[in-house]
Amino acid sequence: MIPVEISKNVYDVGVMDWNIRDFHGYSTHAGTTYNAFLVLDEKIALIDTVKAPFCDQLLDNISKIIDPKKIDMVISNHTEMDHSGSLPRVMHRIGEDKPLYCSKMGAKNLALHYPQKWNFHPVKSGQEVSLGAKTFTFLETRMVHWPDSMFTYLKEDKILFSSDGFGQHYAGFEKFDDLVSEDVMYQAKKYFANILMLYAPRILKLIEQVQSLGLEIEMICPDHGIIWRKNPGKIIDAYVKWSQPTTEKKAIVIYDTMWNSTKMMAEAIADGISSQGVAVVPIHIRSSHRSDIMTEVLDAKAIVVGSPTLNNQMFPTVADFLTYMKGLKPTDKIGGMFGSYGWSGESVKMVQAELEAMKFDVIDPGIKIQYIPNKDGLSASYDYGQKIGQAVTG
Repeated sequence: MIPVEISKNVYDVGVMDWNIRDFHGYSTHAGTTYNAFLVLDEKIALIDTVKAPFCDQLLDNISKIIDPKKIDMVISNHTEMDHSGSLPRVMHRIGEDKPLYCSKMGAKNLALHYPQKWNFHPVKSGQEVSLGAKTFTFLETRMVHWPDSMFTYLKEDKILFSSDGFGQHYAGFEKFDDLVSEDVMYQAKKYFANILMLYAPRILKLIEQVQSLGLEIEMICPDHGIIWRKNPGKIIDAYVKWSQPTTEKKAIVIYDTMWNSTKMMAEAIADGISSQGVAVVPIHIRSSHRSDIMTEVLDAKAIVVGSPTLNNQMFPTVADFLTYMKGLKPTDKIGGMFGSYGWSGESVKMVQAELEAMKFDVIDPGIKIQYIPNKDGLSASYDYGQKIGQAVTG
């Protein structure tokens, strides 16, 4: 990747990871980028680094602009190793005594990740650092999405370096929002649904805080994906929408099946939901990645989960998805449950317990059918779907 000047004397020197397809359980079919930024002034600053295997590319990108040894300071917005993995080599190259700016928790976390003795300069919200004509202001963003996370604002250029906020797992030579298709918003939604959803209340407060500070933002530079330069307000507005407990008139029927009996029920339930004027998406778990399912869950009002019973338990893939969803803490959802069984039929009650633990408004009773659903069973499934659809519209 060739360095891109995104503003006067401000460069994106990050790298693209075209081949990554899994990011700790999140599917990354479009690859990703590890963005890092070089700011030139009387002093020179590097904002974030990249994943360790890409360090040579980072240093090569910097070398196309300046000798890396001329870097006067490094800013680490986030300790996670896709952004800090190259720090040991970068600090060794530029000088271990150069200032390393990070949050107070960032200094603690970096020291726990790397044994080197660096010249940490912990900063607080509102603190400023001058490069000469350019000034950085720091904003702590604890638990968005790590306790060490922070934003860095370049005052004169009105650029917000937002770490993992406002990002997407997307790789492409088109670096800016005005150069890519609307599909990038799906990647941004997926990123929010799978990484930031559980921090939604904090994100709303953070956006309010930024607005109260009166920061003018003409560009947002996340650490993954494209840079928002034409309309940064678009992604901010999307985050406000996704962070609020508001949903669309939409239901998701998520299921797995052994001999298609639960599948037959799922489709009948989806038909019943649709009959009430509710958009519905039936999703077979083993045909979809859980991170793609969560993207659909984000703005759905009803989540209906179907599982056959296997060895007196819910089906393993269903348990896996429910565990994943529980960790992301979706709110303001209606829940439903169904499934087929052979001789015991515990799965439906187990699914119900999980949905209730997530504080879903469960439509009880769920429906379970022994072996293959007959005409009456499919009719009962349809009726259950109608009941869920009515709850969504009511």
